[in-house]
Amino acid sequence: MKIILLEDVKKHGKKGDIITVKDGFGMNYLIKNNLGMLANETGMKILNTEKKNKAKEDEESKKQALDIANKLKNITLTFKVKTGKEDKVFGSISPKQIEEELKKKKIIIDKRKIKIDHPVASLGTHLVKAELYKDVIGEIKVELTKESR
Repeated sequence: MKIILLEDVKKHGKKGDIITVKDGFGMNYLIKNNLGMLANETGMKILNTEKKNKAKEDEESKKQALDIANKLKNITLTFKVKTGKEDKVFGSISPKQIEEELKKKKIIIDKRKIKIDHPVASLGTHLVKAELYKDVIGEIKVELTKESR
């Protein structure tokens, strides 16, 4: 029996895969628990429609990520930080702080997507990467300046 998986099923396949299983497993487990449907003509039409919709959603998400990446090229986030002797910065800038500054500029990026390779803990300009989509990486310029006392 051929089944189209509607959900990921451990040891059998991922959502959208067409698998061959024994009749009992297919009917009594996969179909009964809404984990799969018969791979007949109707099922194939539904699968193709879902794949087209997912492709459109992916394309739209990628386009939005590219737009955000282009906006990031023109932005420099400036943080005023406290410094000690020899201009040594106390602490470092976190992804959450970067996320909050971007929100002020009406750019929304989840802090988990902001990747800091090395601590942003010295005066000057640093480049921080943001994984906006699968193959779209934006660069954020972060500048640290001395806080005037």
